[in-house]
Amino acid sequence: MPHIYETDGAAIYRQSFATIRAEADLGRFTPEEEIVVVRMIHAAGMVGLEDHVAFTPSMAIAARAALEAGAPILCDVRMVSEGITRARLPAGNDIICTLNEPGVPDLARQMGNTRSAASLEYWRPHLAGAVVAIGNAPTALFHLLNMLEDPACPRPAAIIGCPVGFVGAMESKAALMAAAPVPAMVVSGRLGGSAITVAAVNALASRKE
Repeated sequence: MPHIYETDGAAIYRQSFATIRAEADLGRFTPEEEIVVVRMIHAAGMVGLEDHVAFTPSMAIAARAALEAGAPILCDVRMVSEGITRARLPAGNDIICTLNEPGVPDLARQMGNTRSAASLEYWRPHLAGAVVAIGNAPTALFHLLNMLEDPACPRPAAIIGCPVGFVGAMESKAALMAAAPVPAMVVSGRLGGSAITVAAVNALASRKE
């Protein structure tokens, strides 16, 4: 017997978001935050993710304003940078991932750190007013926080901190929210990843589901 299933893409889209809104507990989020959280739940396929999402006050507003003003988006890995929907970007924003810069491996050895962390040193010319999207490497988020301890380091407009994993992910996101050097959002604990981070960027960029 052939399988019978929904074949209308628009209907699948509508039903997916209707299901999320019916099942997820979104009451504590502002309207600007809610759009982001719904997108993240959709990317993860996980109602309940909302329990782990936290924003500093007005983060969503600050990030959207920065993107609309043309801010670059700085990504820790190509899985994030390649997932961002260019057509959603409000100002043709530059998307920058420096992980594969030729000097990164040598710099990582000199620093005694991961390539993900070392690659952030190449962000410095672009960091002022940028939107940061870290979806993979806790070491990148920790190193960014260390960079921002220096008053001379340029300040991004907002940080999406969603590194995933079992070593350092929970701690790096807790450190981000405790320090809150700029407006920030996280998915707490071990959860996170590139798809969720991309979903957050796309939602912030487009102002709609």
